[in-house]
Amino acid sequence: GKPSLFFFDKAVHHIVTDQGEERGVVLAPDGTTVALAPLLLGIEAGLRAREAEVGAETEQEGGASGVAAFGVFPLTLGRSLGLSFLSLQDFSADLRLGPGGCWDSVEQPRVFRLSRTPTLATDALINGGMDGAILGTALGNLSRAAPPPPPTRLSATLRGYYGYVLSEDRGLEELRGHASAKRRQSSRSLLEPLDPESPPTQGGESHFYLPVPGPLTLRLGSSLCADCPPIISRCQWGAEVIRGTHSPLSPPLPYLYIHHTYQPSTPCLSFPACSRDMRAMQRFHQDERGWKDIGYSFVVGSDGYVYEGRGWHNRGAHTRDRNTVGYGVAIIGNYISTLPSRYSMDLLRHRLVQCAVDGGRLAVNYTLLGHRQVVNTSCPGDAFYSEISTWDRFGK
Repeated sequence: GKPSLFFFDKAVHHIVTDQGEERGVVLAPDGTTVALAPLLLGIEAGLRAREAEVGAETEQEGGASGVAAFGVFPLTLGRSLGLSFLSLQDFSADLRLGPGGCWDSVEQPRVFRLSRTPTLATDALINGGMDGAILGTALGNLSRAAPPPPPTRLSATLRGYYGYVLSEDRGLEELRGHASAKRRQSSRSLLEPLDPESPPTQGGESHFYLPVPGPLTLRLGSSLCADCPPIISRCQWGAEVIRGTHSPLSPPLPYLYIHHTYQPSTPCLSFPACSRDMRAMQRFHQDERGWKDIGYSFVVGSDGYVYEGRGWHNRGAHTRDRNTVGYGVAIIGNYISTLPSRYSMDLLRHRLVQCAVDGGRLAVNYTLLGHRQVVNTSCPGDAFYSEISTWDRFGK
């Protein structure tokens, strides 16, 4: 009816107002913000390619179609990234993408406001572009299945992608197919490196060919960097304001301290559950411990996301007498006798650490330590401590 058409007409127009509000975006169940326009463009392109191939197969005797799925990446992301690159005054500078922002309410979101002056490719636009490329390519490739699958409702496709349900027995590492929490890994597989045999450039930066006029080689910024994990900001998980003022850090820092939360003791498997755990820990640290804020620099959930605590720039309260020289990162759960999920450990060990080193926050020759090595505590649990003792740059 007319109300539905009016909603979609407004929803698919992506704009940023003079007041810094980003419109045409939605809050996804996984806690990320997604622009609808590139998402729906990618899905439409995939469905059109599927229809074209099915039609060609019916017209050609023998069923040889020769119709390939349309490349959805330039449609969903290529234009925004290309224009962002062309807008640079200094062509030798890094391509800075983003930013993200905050919703007025996570429970009843209506207004999304950006944290700073936007580029032409905001975080929401990049998320929507990646999701559109992933889903569009997947839908286009369905036509090659034999026999052809029955038509799928758009709502079912979106629900399956954004509304996946994890359990302690079935984590993200065992999830087959596509899910929004794995959009960066999935989208990277769609990008073809210019020279697959060449090593990464200095600093771990990756260069990808984007099929837009040029061609252009873009150095992808933090928003799309495959080594940087997706981070749920404080405003997204519902953090209370700091009680006092933060003390700044002086990166790059030489140490990384590993923790488990102990309480909450159960791994969190969804954005609502992880957000509740973050709020509970902040209340405990502020009300019971008397600290300014949640103590950790970052916290890793088992839902595929890292949650911002005090962040890269503010001194934490995680490792007594060592808070000025290192970051404290915890994985939600009690790991005395069991290990965190493989996916969450890899998120910390490989992607968060590499992002910190590449971004100049953690020293290249950093030392990784368990909390118990410098404080009289059992943290991060016997099982988890035994595991991190095998990691790179673990220090005795």
